Amino acid sequence: MSKYISQIPDNPCIRHCCLDERNVCVGCYRTLAEILNWHESNAEQKLAIIERCEQRRLKRLDRMSS
Repeated sequence: MSKYISQIPDNPCIRHCCLDERNVCVGCYRTLAEILNWHESNAEQKLAIIERCEQRRLKRLDRMSS
């Protein structure tokens, strides 16, 4: 799959950095480990991180609306 990825994803940081009680950034929804490892990750890994961030964002929105 990685050979089909032609563009490296942009860093999802929005400069609203603050970690919650689970060590997840409330700005970009990356875990502390994902933030620290971002620059060493390849394009495929970065896409996976971004997908997990979106899942976390949606989960947080769902919790907030309940």
